[in-house]
Amino acid sequence: MVDVAFGSVLTPLGRFVAAVTPDGVAATDFRDAPATRRRMLARLGAGAGEAGADAGAWAGRVEEELAAYFAGRLRAFTVPVDWRLFTPAQRRVLGTLYETVRYGRVTTYGGLAAESGAGLPARAIGSIMGGNPVPVIVPCHRVVAGDGLGGFSGGDGVESKRWLLTLEGYLPPTLDWELP
Repeated sequence: MVDVAFGSVLTPLGRFVAAVTPDGVAATDFRDAPATRRRMLARLGAGAGEAGADAGAWAGRVEEELAAYFAGRLRAFTVPVDWRLFTPAQRRVLGTLYETVRYGRVTTYGGLAAESGAGLPARAIGSIMGGNPVPVIVPCHRVVAGDGLGGFSGGDGVESKRWLLTLEGYLPPTLDWELP
């Protein structure tokens, strides 16, 4: 059994939740709900309420960093990522993204395909982004289409991606933008 704790923060995009193991953040979601937590526990092979001291300590730090990020005060997460839910292809592509595309920057699906050396077409990179178990911390929102934003499967879809990229300064704020 895997030791799992949860951290949750209220953000402008909803209540964001992170499932944390002693190895780091293993999953995140834009909607904290009992069903979301059960789904995360099932994917991690853990039972409800199995939080130990190690995972619990990381959960508190994850909450602090997520709150700071969504408030516009954090540019780089320091909490480790637990890569256990990533397939080898996801680990290669999303690992490259995580290590190379910094706050306020973007890459294209094709650019990430080339950079990761995964030998995959841009369309496959989009599928990998859509299956990212740790959105925001592993920043799939920073991957855009060559002719626009592209898709996004987190939160409210492309509007959530637009909000994250505006927060990071890549996109200019719209007239209705509320500063964090």
